[in-house]
Amino acid sequence: MAKNIGFGFYLDRTLKKIITVFLNQFKKNGIDLTIEQWVILHRIHDMGEDASQVAISKLSYRNRATTSRVISGLCDRGLVKKKRFEGDQKRFKLTVTKKGQNIIDKALPIIEELRAVGYQNINDKDFASFMKVLDQLWENYESIEKV
Repeated sequence: MAKNIGFGFYLDRTLKKIITVFLNQFKKNGIDLTIEQWVILHRIHDMGEDASQVAISKLSYRNRATTSRVISGLCDRGLVKKKRFEGDQKRFKLTVTKKGQNIIDKALPIIEELRAVGYQNINDKDFASFMKVLDQLWENYESIEKV
């Protein structure tokens, strides 16, 4: 591929394919989540006791409004509980409920299987190069934002 062809198209096309496959598998397996909901629910789970709304927003690369909307939806569905940190009335502490944990337990094997599909026919060296290129693209555009 020549450098004069926009790589953004290929990134977008690939991401849309991945999202479509993941959502189809979620639906097929009775998991009623969007990708945004999954990312945030799983982040809350991974962070454990330290899960705050601000931290989730930063780690998920989503703006505060989007994060707040998704978390509110997860709370409305009984998947996440939101309360203030003890002694810190400015930050919201997030915890995954039993219902939320059940969804994580059901979705995680599907996620892992789909990730394995993505790695098929890509050796470790090529994948490391791909990740290096993605990180460099990030840094290149990050430098513009800092100006």
